[in-house]
Amino acid sequence: GFSDKQTWTALPVRIIVPAQQSHPSSNEHTAASTATHQQSHTMSLSLQAGGSATRALPSAAGTTHTTSPITTGTSVLAVKYRSGVLLAADTLVSYGSMAKFKNARRLLPINSRTLIGGSGEYSDLQSVSDLLKRNALEDKCTADSLYEEENNEECAKEVWSYLRAVMYNRRSKMNPLWNDIVVAGFKQNDDGTTSDEPFLGVVDKIGTAYEDDVLATGFGGYIALPLMREKYRPDMEEGEARALLEDCLRILFYRDCRALNRVQIAKVTREGKVLVSEPYELDTFWDFKGFVDTKAGLGTDGGW
Repeated sequence: GFSDKQTWTALPVRIIVPAQQSHPSSNEHTAASTATHQQSHTMSLSLQAGGSATRALPSAAGTTHTTSPITTGTSVLAVKYRSGVLLAADTLVSYGSMAKFKNARRLLPINSRTLIGGSGEYSDLQSVSDLLKRNALEDKCTADSLYEEENNEECAKEVWSYLRAVMYNRRSKMNPLWNDIVVAGFKQNDDGTTSDEPFLGVVDKIGTAYEDDVLATGFGGYIALPLMREKYRPDMEEGEARALLEDCLRILFYRDCRALNRVQIAKVTREGKVLVSEPYELDTFWDFKGFVDTKAGLGTDGGW
């Protein structure tokens, strides 16, 4: 119910009197318009305390730029080995804190010698992938010869450099692509053939870019990257590199609440092959003493 102490004050209401259906003379039309204009500004009724007779203004248009991510993927890990580059990521895309989509592929081949992996906003990653594939198709269609199309493909370093410009351009417009993107592959020689030197670089959402032998985005930059740097050797075999990435993904699953144990591994080889595995699940072990013991002696069930 309403309190006895509540009061009612005037809320401005604009009333417009419709014009007459007949066709008055010029003077009559001017007088009627003036009267209508005065009525629309002078008549008011209020229900809101402290109300005024000012006219209501239309609301401003909402922001249409990307100001925060909605559906996001977490870490991407990458490492060079003896004969190529390996990338790894899980297949989870989270909607806020909810594990929403569990079969999202975040390791994407661009051409026969370049592979990307992205964390962050998944729709922006799809947009970047479409852009790069469109460029690759354009290069193929505008090649001087159909028999030299491989030499017209962008190498990994060119894709990385191009993405750096794209990300910085979008950031400068205050409409960033909300991703950290790892680019893996091989450089190319002056004649356009694939070099024996592997390439691994990363670009973030504001256009910062760098190269390294081991890379990690997202939460993996805090947990997995120190472990990868400790175990890395330039002459690692593919099996060693894969085991290292799987161990890091398993630890991320234990420690990162946006990670999943359903993962993919992808590689680029000197032979010009880009291979992406089907998703598979990592074995996990939850009987560690730190996982089972009660916390702080509270007598809980051992959960965090």
